[in-house]
Order: sequence, then structure tokens, then C-alpha cells
Amino acid sequence: MWVKDYFELELNMKTYYEPAEFEWNDKKFLIGHGDGLGLGDKRHKRLKKIFRNPLSQWLFGILPPRWGMGMANLMSRRSRAKTGTGDSKFFGEDGEWLIQYCKMKLTEKNYDFFIMGHRHLPIDYRLSSKSRYINLGDWIHFFTFAVFDGNDVRLLSYQNNDDKIIRNY
Repeated sequence: MWVKDYFELELNMKTYYEPAEFEWNDKKFLIGHGDGLGLGDKRHKRLKKIFRNPLSQWLFGILPPRWGMGMANLMSRRSRAKTGTGDSKFFGEDGEWLIQYCKMKLTEKNYDFFIMGHRHLPIDYRLSSKSRYINLGDWIHFFTFAVFDGNDVRLLSYQNNDDKIIRNY
């Protein structure tokens, strides 16, 4: 969230800060990171407000890099220690706030695929006969990625960990 225009200027790559709609081969996608969406993830929503605040960003920017990175790493370690293995559990349709968010969005408009991250757990979840929620998981523990072949999206593991992908068809 703090890269500002770096990716656009240096890599000619657009940065999206909110979920964005795309259409390829008559398939509608809503793609986003997933953080802070829906009714859950309240702790992250509070942190996001602080991190996106211009004053917070300015204060962080005046810190010596060693202090700033040390503070960021400490917060990251504490967050991982607190969640433990919680990131690797599937909480069911009612307990997964991104599934609830996608279902709410389907009441407004049809999407064939919702592609999200943030949750770190690879999930391929059928929301309706025409719509699926796909959480990419990660490439560090689950080694997962998605492929769109022009018609369908497949969630795969490059380490043959396909059995760790949560699927409901």
C-alpha cells in the first residue's frame, strides 16, 4: 500500500488498491487482494486505516530504514505468532468472510470468478452454478497459483500439493 506510483513509473504496471472488474473471453472477474473486505477481518481493517494515513506514512518515512524495517518485521512476527495455524484452517462458508463478501457482491452483479489473496489458504469454492471464489493461497507454504485457459480458472500447486487445496464442487 505504500508503493505509491513506483510500479507504474518503474515497471509500467498498474497498481489497484481496491478490487477491480475485468472481462476476458466473455468471463467476468472481480480481482482484489482481499484485505479488509466483507464483515470480518476487523483487526486488519483498523491497521489498514493507520497504515494508509498520510501522517503515519510520513512518520514511518522519516525513521532510519533499519528502525522502520525492524519495527515492520517485529509486527509481522507478532501477527504470525498470534494467528498460528489459523491461516491454514477453512472455517466453512459462514466463517469465511471473503466467501460472504463474494456472495454479497453476487446480489449486485454476476461474476464468473472472484480471485482473491490475503487469506493465504488455497480455496476454490463454488458460489453458484455460474460463479466461483478462488483464493490463491501462497507460493511459500502451499505453492499455489491460478491459471485462466480462456474458459476456466484452475487453482494448482507447483509442488504437487493439490490435495491441500480446499475445493467444493
